[in-house]
Amino acid sequence: MNELTLSAMPTHAAAVAPGMTHDVVRVPRDLDSAAKAAVIVRLLMSEGEDVPIDALPEDLQAKLTSQMGQMGLVDKVTLDAVVTEFTEALDAIGLTFPRGLARALEALDGKISPQTARRLRKEAGVREAGDPWQRLTALPVADLAQMSQAESVEVAAVLLSKLPTKKAAELLTSLPGPRARRMSYAVSLTSKVTPEAVDRIGLSLAAQLDQKPIEAFDSDPSERLGEILNQSTASTRDDMLSALQETDASFAEQVRRSIFLFEHIPARVATGDIPTILRAVDATDLITALAAASSDGDKATVDYILSNISSRMADGYREEMAERGKIRQEDGEAAMSAVVSAVRTLVQDGTIAFQDPVEDDDSAS
Repeated sequence: MNELTLSAMPTHAAAVAPGMTHDVVRVPRDLDSAAKAAVIVRLLMSEGEDVPIDALPEDLQAKLTSQMGQMGLVDKVTLDAVVTEFTEALDAIGLTFPRGLARALEALDGKISPQTARRLRKEAGVREAGDPWQRLTALPVADLAQMSQAESVEVAAVLLSKLPTKKAAELLTSLPGPRARRMSYAVSLTSKVTPEAVDRIGLSLAAQLDQKPIEAFDSDPSERLGEILNQSTASTRDDMLSALQETDASFAEQVRRSIFLFEHIPARVATGDIPTILRAVDATDLITALAAASSDGDKATVDYILSNISSRMADGYREEMAERGKIRQEDGEAAMSAVVSAVRTLVQDGTIAFQDPVEDDDSAS
């Protein structure tokens, strides 16, 4: 009897007298919890499942690997018993909670305020939940560029290497030529950087994010004021911009660039997006806005819209505009604001995208 036959024999078997023909009663092997875990992992792997063993703490990865190296053969009776026990244990689970404060913070990300999360990490001395490189790769390219220029070229090269290829290319493009070239060369020096060093660099860079003050507003001040003036009457908007121009010309220019009005549609909206916008706008508001156009900019928008739809539809709009007659200024401005709001909603939803504004466009003033 060879080694393979011996290892496949049952752990226990009922005594069978010579000449008896009834089946041997096989009993599952008595395995400890580590061996049972190894059996389940091996079974899942044999079925083609991707088991995220690398997500386990390193000591558990080592223990599991060592245990799998000791298992040898497992008979079918033992396998069935382990699987049954495992599935029964899963069925008995009602809820699972993240273990430790770091994982709890990760689970509650976006559900608790940034101030509370930061205070808990500081009080408990917990590193930022999850992989620090996930936080870093989620940053805008502008923030990554600022960070990479503030660090040594070697650290910046590690940062560049950890980014997704497309984002890394965007980062290089956004940097001054000499800095980008030095970082590119420094990538060649990263072949011997250890995982521990990469982790420390990630933690150090991510810690800088926690040192920044939490901002109360998500958008830039000029964008917020631009949104407000978008919904204001023309007289109020012009008055505010004139006052801003006298107080802070630079800020006034930023606000102007954040304003999107009915007259800006030809410069900011692609011709192919016009039908999408028309479907999103209330028909009454659309006809009122088109009929109310009186300034050169608003009339140009009317021509732009009508020239980018079918001639039959454009003729129908012109007939409705003529029937509407003279529009009160307040009604016209309200209708144009409704069209502008619909365009902004489509942009925010990602349905359409703004085109870059013309640099010398000062019609907002």
